[in-house]
Amino acid sequence: MQGQAQQQAYDRGITIFSPDGRLYQVEYAREAVKRGTASIGVRTNDGVVLAVDKRVPSPLLEDSSVEKIHKADDHVGIASAGHVADARQLIDFARRQAQVNHLRYGEPVGVETLTKEVTDHIQQYTQVGGARPFGVALIVGGIDNGEPRLFETDPSGTPYEWKALAVGADRGDLQEYLEENYDDDADLDGGIGLALDALASVNDGSLLPSEVGLATVDVETEAFEQFEQDRIADHLEENDLLDDGEETDDE
Repeated sequence: MQGQAQQQAYDRGITIFSPDGRLYQVEYAREAVKRGTASIGVRTNDGVVLAVDKRVPSPLLEDSSVEKIHKADDHVGIASAGHVADARQLIDFARRQAQVNHLRYGEPVGVETLTKEVTDHIQQYTQVGGARPFGVALIVGGIDNGEPRLFETDPSGTPYEWKALAVGADRGDLQEYLEENYDDDADLDGGIGLALDALASVNDGSLLPSEVGLATVDVETEAFEQFEQDRIADHLEENDLLDDGEETDDE
């Protein structure tokens, strides 16, 4: 009973390490991320791909109101998994930092610089009493001086750089799929195909355009572009992933 009471005390105190060096609240924040629908990032030679599973829980809900991909700057996009309200706060913070960089230095913010500013902000919430960690993980993708970059932010405030990654539900299965099928020489369309194939692998092999979000930042234009449903449907059909429920009957 005494040991259980001590563990509960460590659970409540975000600023207190347990005897085995753990911050339980940060670990619980990671569990919140796992409960969110999946997001995937893929880095290719031609740019970065962001793809998300944005399942719509009710036919009465406008699918456009389910936002999991966001533009942080002209050359940076962010996908999220976990607590949606926390994601919005961090993305607003990232946008402000990008604008500050424009005003202060007269140039676009670096993708790595922006990611580390966000993770520094996240880390503060693991060290300050009276607050809780952010229950969200972000995938930050963009172009740095003609080079594609792809980063993950963790609830602990740690940034990681990846070639391809998944966050959210089914991360283990998605990451395994990406590791087995990632191609260093793939172009942007190949990256899109890999991301959609990975999402479909944990969704019965097919996807609905209305429940998928897709965006790219390509090297040539260095511009973030979010795809409309028609373009998503074209890519799903091209990769033989289009759910039969989306096909129309001409008769």
